[in-house]
Amino acid sequence: MSNGQPPARPPMSPGLSLGRIAGIPVVLAWSWFVITIFIVLVFGPRVTGAFPGIGAGAYAVALGYALLLAASVLIHELAHALTARAFGWPTTQIVLNLWGGHTQFASFNASPGRSLLVALAGPAANFVLAGIGWGILQALAPGSVSFLLATILVWANLLVALFNVLPGLPLDGGRLVESAVWKATGSQEKGTVAAGWAGRIIVILLLGVVVGIPLFRGLQPDFTVIVIAVVMGAFLWMGATAAIENARMRLRLPAISAGRLQQRAIGLPAGTSVAAARRLLRENPGAAVVVTGASGMPEAVVDEAALLAVPAEAEGTTPVNAAARRLAAGAHVPEWAEGQELVQFLARLEGSEYAVINRQGSVTGLLHQRTVVNAITGKGTPGP
Repeated sequence: MSNGQPPARPPMSPGLSLGRIAGIPVVLAWSWFVITIFIVLVFGPRVTGAFPGIGAGAYAVALGYALLLAASVLIHELAHALTARAFGWPTTQIVLNLWGGHTQFASFNASPGRSLLVALAGPAANFVLAGIGWGILQALAPGSVSFLLATILVWANLLVALFNVLPGLPLDGGRLVESAVWKATGSQEKGTVAAGWAGRIIVILLLGVVVGIPLFRGLQPDFTVIVIAVVMGAFLWMGATAAIENARMRLRLPAISAGRLQQRAIGLPAGTSVAAARRLLRENPGAAVVVTGASGMPEAVVDEAALLAVPAEAEGTTPVNAAARRLAAGAHVPEWAEGQELVQFLARLEGSEYAVINRQGSVTGLLHQRTVVNAITGKGTPGP
């Protein structure tokens, strides 16, 4: 039955589901088709140059290269996932996308050694595939299409493996830096920040090599190579930056608590007159007034503008409830809540402001959602 509202739009699918491998969902992201088209268009003409009589089949060979590359990435990600499973880390899904692929894990407790082993399992799988491809090459006749594809299989896996072991996030080798700093400092977050900066340095070196070496030799840099390097560099830079920001956020969490971030507040029973509330605010400048119900629990927050708008002749008979905005149901937090506990607590509550109560159940403050967000993101802790 229609309710007069437009039907809700279903959430867009992240990609094409390929089913499950070893119980792990595998998704082919829509962006994968973009890179596949690019590979076909770029390498098709090169295959034609190598096999002049192949005609349109050159593009089928280029598509075969794209599929081999996708299979190599899938095995790379499966190696991550299965190694993680051996340590009891749950894997939610594997996604093959524009940049290759990534494996998504649910919450888990890691250690420097285990994190490193899970990260390096992917490149190790690519080295194994390169070895298998080299073995296949020995049985093929040089100059054939199958020989070309096997050669591509070897080189693609070698490049994926070698590139991924570079010591900087978001590459797998970044976990080497992360684990080393983590082991030395006892802080995974500090390790992640260090690995993220290492990833940024790799981007600068990558672009320097792609442009600098040809110029040093007096040659013109290849435009296609530059475009690929810039796109990959942008991806790596964004990944490194995201890792750094996420780690810095986690570093700030332990210092975040309801007691430290609250605006001082005073509880006032429902039904109290506006005159009493005004007097209370004059005696406590900067404080908020929280209206409590019959059970003593916070129910509303006095709106100072509405409070001042009540005519002087009515302030003694108007209840403060009339100049207050209601809090969402259960919108109160203990003043000792801190860090991840506080974030998870607020995530379960509605609204954007929460009364803060002490162990006796008395109101001690008012916590604003934006204050917590600013503290987590490092933008300061401004008042309301």
